[in-house]
Amino acid sequence: MRAQTIALNGVLEHITFYNPQTHYAVARLKITTPAAMVTVTGVLPGAAAGTTVRLCGKWTEHPKYGRQFQFDTADIILPETAAGIRDYLASGVIKGIGPSLADKIVRRFGADALKIMETDPHELTAIDGIGPQTAERIHTQWTSHSVIKQIMAFLQENGIKPAWGAKIFSTYGKNALDVLQNAPYRLADDIAGMGFYMADRIARNLGLAHQTGARAVACVRHLIQEAAAQGHAYIDEDELIEHAQRLFEINGTAVSGALEELCETGEIVMESDDHASGPPRIFPDWLHTAETTVARRIRAMQSIPTVLPSASFENLLANIETRLILSLSSQQQRILEEMLRHRVAVISGGPGTGKTTMVRAIAEMFQQSGNRVCLAAPTGRSARRMTEITGFTAHTIHKLLEYNLEQQCFGKDMDNPIEADTLIVDEASMIDTALMHHLMSAVPLSTRLILVGDADQLPSIGPGNLLTDLIVSDAVPVYFLKTVFRQDAESRIIAGAHQILNGEPPDMTVDGESIAADAEFVFIEQNDPVKVTRIIIDLCTRALPEKFSLDPLKTIQVITPVHKGPAGTIELNQSLQNALNPGPAVVSNSAHAFKMGDKVMHLKNNYKKEVFNGEIGVISAWDNDARTLIVAYEDRPVEYGPDEMDELTLGYAISVHKSQGSEYPVVIMPLITRHYVMLQRNLLYTAVTRAQHLVILIGTQKALGLALANDRPRMRRSGLARRLAAG
Repeated sequence: MRAQTIALNGVLEHITFYNPQTHYAVARLKITTPAAMVTVTGVLPGAAAGTTVRLCGKWTEHPKYGRQFQFDTADIILPETAAGIRDYLASGVIKGIGPSLADKIVRRFGADALKIMETDPHELTAIDGIGPQTAERIHTQWTSHSVIKQIMAFLQENGIKPAWGAKIFSTYGKNALDVLQNAPYRLADDIAGMGFYMADRIARNLGLAHQTGARAVACVRHLIQEAAAQGHAYIDEDELIEHAQRLFEINGTAVSGALEELCETGEIVMESDDHASGPPRIFPDWLHTAETTVARRIRAMQSIPTVLPSASFENLLANIETRLILSLSSQQQRILEEMLRHRVAVISGGPGTGKTTMVRAIAEMFQQSGNRVCLAAPTGRSARRMTEITGFTAHTIHKLLEYNLEQQCFGKDMDNPIEADTLIVDEASMIDTALMHHLMSAVPLSTRLILVGDADQLPSIGPGNLLTDLIVSDAVPVYFLKTVFRQDAESRIIAGAHQILNGEPPDMTVDGESIAADAEFVFIEQNDPVKVTRIIIDLCTRALPEKFSLDPLKTIQVITPVHKGPAGTIELNQSLQNALNPGPAVVSNSAHAFKMGDKVMHLKNNYKKEVFNGEIGVISAWDNDARTLIVAYEDRPVEYGPDEMDELTLGYAISVHKSQGSEYPVVIMPLITRHYVMLQRNLLYTAVTRAQHLVILIGTQKALGLALANDRPRMRRSGLARRLAAG
């Protein structure tokens, strides 16, 4: 049963924890009816001991700290008496005002002290020890405190989570309330993640939705951004108009006016074919610029002839095979020789087809030819793996481009290009159009660029379909590695992956919940989502560790198609955390409670810490006084402060997208019809190819059939192939 929402009135006796960035607080509240001291948690701006509050929320049970009151809304009740104001100011709610100064202010102004601080701060200078600067600082802090309270109250009234209040105030400052009340659609543009829906809810509640011009512009921006978030570089005009009318009841005339306005300001580009009757394509300006720049730079590079090395290819090949202790197949030899003749080339192949060998051989060949060879990959994991297999130092693309976190820009560009004669980029399927734009802008036209990847994997998380666009454009030479080498052909995982690509059921061992000692590719039939979760938990906690002596944190990775619902990342992470790490929580963020020893995943690229999106580590230490976590990433400790906890999530179960670029000894994946929206052939293929030794699918043959039959992702909208083909 859902916990009942109730209200508590009381005085904050002690602030256990307070994050000034998010205003999240853990405090002890003294209530009078019944008389008790309780722990409360939630968003509470300006939390200070001695403050009288009214909190609305529900009782929860914390695994370590017991019963707590988790509040959703909070009203700070300001004191009205001189004695109450003295205690309130002495609590430290305003920096610089302690008990002594609070006493002086109240003795001078009595019950009007707070009003003086807000409206007539110059009068504070009459108090000994308060000069003009101190008076202004007190006024500024009190005003900010007052504005944040008003923001929180406004958001609560409009059904918006109070946690947004801190971001709104940091964006607009003292003008925040004016923006909320008079220009709410600005929120969707100015504050990441807030979105059109919340801004529109506020506008409707205020009766401002009739401002059709502003609403239509905000809606069009939202639909274009939503298309980009789904991986599309553009949206067709007729589809945009249909969505605006169906979802938001905005008519076509208003949408056309919004499109015209956004075109005039340069935010979007509308593009039509000269000899086609299809609807105009609507690009965000930055994606249109990215596509055109990538196409233009690639065509320019191809126009510059290559210079063959002085040594014959036969001599180069002999030296390469001797140095690397390998023997290249005739197909690999042909591709290697072709690399000498092209300025830009693509090499694509599935697992076991020799991509790794080709990268090693190409790097060695060009180094022997006197080239400055540079290797790069989209993620830290794939860059480290590239370094290990080639012996050449590989960088993430962002590090290669000298990304500046503070200024949010790249140090390398056309004016300060990458110093390389040959650049080899692995895992090219993970590169989105925007990142490729920055890379191409920094690659000298005289550099040789070789992109290596598996075009059958999932496309990039960001918009675009780079590797596939390069291949289908016929504008650059593409070499496919198709032969699976003998030692890899014996792997049921690799064989199964190639069967999946052909839309065929993979050759699997259909077992019960016991896994044979020599198993590689296993299917466990189960149509009950609850039982699927139970089987996954048992495999991770008991069956696999006992049979194969595995460390579940280091060797087993659960990968799932979805985040929400049965057998999604949220549910599985909670269940696996409880089963594998039942100890008490030490700290929480907005989504999870973390424990010592938890398996966690980093959620976004942090170049200052050199930790990247999707990297997995283990919580190794917790400093209760400093409120900091230490996460060990492959034995490299990284510290997270109180305002950085939202960069972490539990990593027992991750999405297929987050697994790209990584390999794990054992992969377990639920495959149920409840996930039908995400069941796609390339998603299944990507998940299976993450496994090194054992992959276990748990679900139904029907769900497997749905995934094999669904090749829909190839419909991702991008204009890059067309631009490349146009020459």
